[in-house]
Amino acid sequence: MNNRLQNSVWQKLLKHYQKISMLHLRDLFRDDPKRFDKFSLQASHIFVDYSKNRITQETLNLLIQLAQSVQLKEKIEAMFKGAHINTSENRAALHTALRNQSDQPLLLDGLDIMPQIRNSLLKMRRFVEDLRCGNWRGFTQKSITDVVNIGVGGSDLGTKMATHALAFYADHKPRCHFVSNVDAAQIMSTLKSLDPETTLFIIASKSFTSIETITNANTAKTWLLKTFHDPKAIQNHFVAISAHPEKAIDFGIHAANVFEFWDYVGGRYSLWSAIGLPIALAIGMDSFEQMLKGAFEMDQHFRLTDFSQNAPVLLALLSIWYRNFFNTASHAIIPYSHDLRFLPDYLQQLEMESNGKSVQLDGAQVNEKTADVTWGGVGINGQHAFHQLLHQGTDFIPIDFIVAVNSLNPVGNHHELLLTNCLAQSEALLCGKTFEEAYKELIEQNYTQEEAEKLAPHKVMPGNRPSNTLVLEKLTPESLGALIALYEHKTFVQGVIWNIDSFDQWGVELGKKLAKNMINDLGKQKTITHHDSSTTGLLNYYRTHTTTEV
Repeated sequence: MNNRLQNSVWQKLLKHYQKISMLHLRDLFRDDPKRFDKFSLQASHIFVDYSKNRITQETLNLLIQLAQSVQLKEKIEAMFKGAHINTSENRAALHTALRNQSDQPLLLDGLDIMPQIRNSLLKMRRFVEDLRCGNWRGFTQKSITDVVNIGVGGSDLGTKMATHALAFYADHKPRCHFVSNVDAAQIMSTLKSLDPETTLFIIASKSFTSIETITNANTAKTWLLKTFHDPKAIQNHFVAISAHPEKAIDFGIHAANVFEFWDYVGGRYSLWSAIGLPIALAIGMDSFEQMLKGAFEMDQHFRLTDFSQNAPVLLALLSIWYRNFFNTASHAIIPYSHDLRFLPDYLQQLEMESNGKSVQLDGAQVNEKTADVTWGGVGINGQHAFHQLLHQGTDFIPIDFIVAVNSLNPVGNHHELLLTNCLAQSEALLCGKTFEEAYKELIEQNYTQEEAEKLAPHKVMPGNRPSNTLVLEKLTPESLGALIALYEHKTFVQGVIWNIDSFDQWGVELGKKLAKNMINDLGKQKTITHHDSSTTGLLNYYRTHTTTEV
């Protein structure tokens, strides 16, 4: 058992927290004019300013000692070399191999897996080029104009996020759509505008048993066959991505149209594999491989850079600092980029499914809090919604702001307004506004002293609220790849320090199993009684009130 509470560095951090917890960021910046220079770095395509954190150099030194005390360097190497670090499933976690740009073999249980990865990328390239140039045709020999990715979780969130993030690089040949929800409203609204003769479905499922994905796939198949009335049409309009190709073939998809990925790749880490096929179809295979290149460069930074200048390590340690010492409950991701609007959703799964654990690697209970709630939204919209809570709420919430120096759409002063709003928010969270400042401001606006004294408390903002600012030179396939890899590695480092398995997700299984059993209950004629009274009551209410009327 790895007990952080008995770790001597952890105990030093607890004492250090008591010493500096009341320091204000205003004072830290006033006392050290070079603070920005000390607490910022360049990591591949990303500049990271972490100076607006409630830390001193001593804090940073202790956090790095914490990482060293749990043999983080050795565990990073173990991951890259294919050790079975996913202990509960006895698997490696080799998503990094999918974007490996070196010419060195990578052995997994004695077998070099790089040839199979490169063969998969070659198969993707051939398919992408055939479809994008019109050589892949539908059952009636019409070119494909629309692709619908049917998946859920790791087979949806990453590819959807990246496809939208890189929309500037897409020529909309084909147009890409995403269906994940088993609520029929999503797939039916998607199909409503599509032509069966020019639509291709990608069924993306690692297991090829996810009930949501298979249900939507069957609905798509039924929709297609209403037009063609010939099962042979499936070969022209369906492809699959799965670690179990035999199940895709049983579904009716031709073996040549099945793209494989492997058990050593977790679903939420899989967009670098054939799961990323929609991304490649949207932006072209060359651009997709640029995204892999950017991720590889971040892998190299993470693997080779000293912890004091290592962006994923430092962001993870800062997260540990707030979660376990300041007792924060959530972390906000706020991209000042419309193209990155789905990034918070993707990172929510990455961080919360990976580290939302209460059991250590040896099965013992954890001794402290693990993953916090990851949430967020695009910056300008957030300023008119949840930023009020960030500035004046009773809890402070650490934030990652993400912005690009250069716009892909340089129109008027749009980008200048976007950038300055981002920087202004982080400055306001740092500085806040005192009562004296608020009072003086009101007096200058011709309020009476009595009015100013009454109104000033409502304008006080405590400040001292930490944030990181991640700056891309421009949102490109390479920089997006680096950004995603940065957060993957940050998540892994957190898991190492908490001594949990960041690559399993047993917590999602029970609800799936119960839902499957309940489907059978709904088909029974007799009253349901064997669940708890609430679930039983709701099931019976549904049965007595359901109707086929629309």
